[in-house]
Amino acid sequence: MDGAPSRVLHIRKLPGEVTETEVIALGLPFGKVTNILMLKGKNQAFLELATEEAAITMVNYYSAVTPHLRNQPIYIQYSNHKELKTDNTLNQRAQAVLQAVTAVQTANTPLSGTTVSESAVTPAQSPVLRIIIDNMYYPVTLDVLHQIFSKFGAVLKIITFTKNNQFQALLQYGDPVNAQQAKLALDGQNIYNACCTLRIDFSKLVNLNVKYNNDKSRDYTRPDLPSGDGQPALDPAIAAAFAKETSLLGLPVAAVPGALSPLAIPNAAAAAAAAAAGRVGMPGVSAGGNTVLLVSNLNEEMVTPQSLFTLFGVYGDVQRVKILYNKKDSALIQMADGNQSQLAMNHLNGQKMYGKIIRVTLSKHQTVQLPREGLDDQGLTKDFGNSPLHRFKKPGSKNFQNIFPPSATLHLSNIPPSVAEEDLRTLFANTGGTVKAFKFFQRDHKMALLQMATVEEAIQALIDLHNYNLGENHHLRVSFSKSTI
Repeated sequence: MDGAPSRVLHIRKLPGEVTETEVIALGLPFGKVTNILMLKGKNQAFLELATEEAAITMVNYYSAVTPHLRNQPIYIQYSNHKELKTDNTLNQRAQAVLQAVTAVQTANTPLSGTTVSESAVTPAQSPVLRIIIDNMYYPVTLDVLHQIFSKFGAVLKIITFTKNNQFQALLQYGDPVNAQQAKLALDGQNIYNACCTLRIDFSKLVNLNVKYNNDKSRDYTRPDLPSGDGQPALDPAIAAAFAKETSLLGLPVAAVPGALSPLAIPNAAAAAAAAAAGRVGMPGVSAGGNTVLLVSNLNEEMVTPQSLFTLFGVYGDVQRVKILYNKKDSALIQMADGNQSQLAMNHLNGQKMYGKIIRVTLSKHQTVQLPREGLDDQGLTKDFGNSPLHRFKKPGSKNFQNIFPPSATLHLSNIPPSVAEEDLRTLFANTGGTVKAFKFFQRDHKMALLQMATVEEAIQALIDLHNYNLGENHHLRVSFSKSTI
C-alpha cells in the first residue's frame, strides 16, 4: 500500500470477466465513487472516490482484509494520478454504469433514460442483503449472523431491527459477488434445527450508514464508532434463561419437533449458537446435544454397519456403528456432532429400510465403545472415523446446502462421460425397484436425477449404489433430491 494517498486508486490482478459494477462496488462502502477507468487488456482499473479520506479508509480496510472478486485476490494501491481524466467516448459504458449506480445510491429511484443495460444494476448487483428470520424460536444475535455470513466474504456492516414483529437485518459485503454467493447458499436454510429460517434477498440500498457499534448495528470498517445507547449485548447465560420463559420476541418457545430443547441443555443460547455454526459448516465449533442415536426395528437379516453408515451418512459424518449383540434389530450410531444426530433423527425416524419402519431416537450413551482388542464381535461394530466417504468433513462444503429428506428422486453425480442413461437405469433397477424417470443435467452431464417408484426403493438404491465404482476411477455419488422429474 505504498505511494502518497490519492483519491484515485489503482486496482491490479482483476479476473478477466469482471464487470465495471463489481469494481465500483469495491468503493461504494467507503463513499461516493466519482470515476472509473477499466483497462480490460491489462486486468487493471482506476477508481476515483469523491474524497481522499474515503480512499484512505478503503486502502486501510483492504490492507487488513484481502479483497476478492470472483474468488480471486486483487490488489489495491494509491495511484500517482490525483484525479482521473477519462476520454468519455472510449469509456462510455463505464460512465453509464457509474451514473446508474450513483442514481440508485442517491435516490433509490428506478432508472430511466440511462443508456446502461438493465443487467448492469439490477438489485441483484447490490452488495447489501436484506435478511428476514422466520420461526424465530431462539435469539439470533448480530454475532451469529456475522459468523455465518463471513464464510462467503468480508462482511463490512450489519444493522438489525424488528419490523412487523419480524427480526430483520441488513448486511453489507465488500463485493456484490459475495452477496450473491451467500444468498444462493443460505436462502431458505435454518440457522438452528427446524427453526430460525433465513429468508434472503438483495436490498435496494448499496451502502449502509451505521452510526453506532453495539449489539444492534456494527460497522467493521470503523471500530472507532461510539456504542450509542444500545443495550449491551446479551450474555449467553441470560439469553438462555430468557429462552426458557419465552423467546426474546415474546413468542412462546414452542416444542418444535427436533429443535434444540432449551430446557434440556443448560446453556441453550450458547448451544444454539454453536449448533448454528455447525449447521452452516463452521469449522471448529461443535454443536451441543447428544451425538449417539439408537435405531430400532431394523431388519436383522439384512442390516449391516456399512448400510447404516451409508444411509445415516446423508445427514452427517458417521463415526461408529454398533449393531447390538443381544438385540440385532437395534443399533447405536455415533455422529460427528449433536447437530448432525438431530438432522439424521428428524429425517430418518419412521422411514422404511429393508421393508421395516425404523425408529430413531437419541441414545443415553455418550459414545459407541469399540470391542476390546482380540474380541470378535462378528463384525457388528465398525469404526468409520477415517472413512473417505464423509460428506461434511470440508467446512462450507456444498453438501451442507443439499440436505433433504428421503425422497423417491435421487441426485446422482460424478458420472463418467462413457456411462449412458441406459446403463444407470439398469444399475438402479437391479437394486430391486422400478426406475420411473431419468434426466441428465443440461449443463453438466456428470450429474443426473433419477426417480424410483417409492421412497423406500430410493433409500435401498442409495444404500446399494452410493460410492459404486462406475469405472475410470469414478465413484458414483448418490443423495436425495428436493426436485422431481
